Amino acid sequence: MSGVPMRKSSETSVAPIVERVTTPEGLDGVLEIEQASFNNPTSREWYERELTRPEVCFLYVLRTPEAPVAAFCAFWRVADQAHINNLAVRPELRGRGLGVQMLHAIIAEVQQLGATSLALEVRRSNVAAQRLYLRAGFREEGIRQSYYTQPVEDALILVKRLQKSQQVT
Repeated sequence: MSGVPMRKSSETSVAPIVERVTTPEGLDGVLEIEQASFNNPTSREWYERELTRPEVCFLYVLRTPEAPVAAFCAFWRVADQAHINNLAVRPELRGRGLGVQMLHAIIAEVQQLGATSLALEVRRSNVAAQRLYLRAGFREEGIRQSYYTQPVEDALILVKRLQKSQQVT
């Protein structure tokens, strides 16, 4: 998926692209969004450890002309299952459909990787994120009591069942 352009939003604009981050040098924009988006942001050290396991841990960024890192998504793939750890858009760029574009690119990527399901946790109070995932075909499959801290809050477990990708040989 590296460097694959997304669909254009208008004829005169440059299409956002989604690229995989594979080195610690690519983390700065991700960490800026983490700090601005989450009460308990993930650390640089955690992401650096994740980058050492490229067969399981995947980190993608969405780039636009306005921002070298407008959004990001970190996920794991183990066997035929994928799990989104974090997905966020720069606060000043929210409401422009970038989260939808990022999510659709990730769904396509996990299908290409052979996953048959994609799961995540979302705060019960994060209605905007729930709406994004439900519109993309995720369904609520459970609750993790007191999953989040700062503040303590339940997580909804959302899962999307996927079709196996037909890879051309």
